[in-house]
Amino acid sequence: MLKLPSKMIILALSALLATASSHAQYIWLDEKGGKQFSDSPPPLSVPKNRILKTPSKTNIQTNISVKEPSTSSNIATESGVNEKLQKPVTTTSKNEDFNKRKIEQEEKDKKADKEKLAQAEKTKNCERARSYQQSLQSGVRIASTDKNGERNFMTDAQREQELVDVKRTISDCK
Repeated sequence: MLKLPSKMIILALSALLATASSHAQYIWLDEKGGKQFSDSPPPLSVPKNRILKTPSKTNIQTNISVKEPSTSSNIATESGVNEKLQKPVTTTSKNEDFNKRKIEQEEKDKKADKEKLAQAEKTKNCERARSYQQSLQSGVRIASTDKNGERNFMTDAQREQELVDVKRTISDCK
């Protein structure tokens, strides 16, 4: 039989071993990149690549220190690793993506509207040029009013020059 003090030592050692496993710690990164410590497993929404330490494993990712960083080089290393890890999809990130797509679509719509207006204006100018060309080719006398209010008729040389200009404009319409 064992003496009383040896029984107490054995009992104390067995109690110590039993409680050591209950103090196991889990360490993981939350969606903001902060470390979370717990004696219970992380939620199921936490991806496995964000779990840094489990009780059975000391460190899943060997390039991340479990200790808090003490120097600026450690901070830079951990922040670089945090950037590499993907953020979990949250309502905020979904809203940001939606708003970004909405703005891009509005910009595309504005650009399409501008192109339609420019095309309509070009078509209108082409129709005017064709009409003016017909007037020039008809041989009818064309008159204009100068800044003094006097009426001037177009000469044959001016008519030929206007026809050349109108033909150049119409060639851009095709």
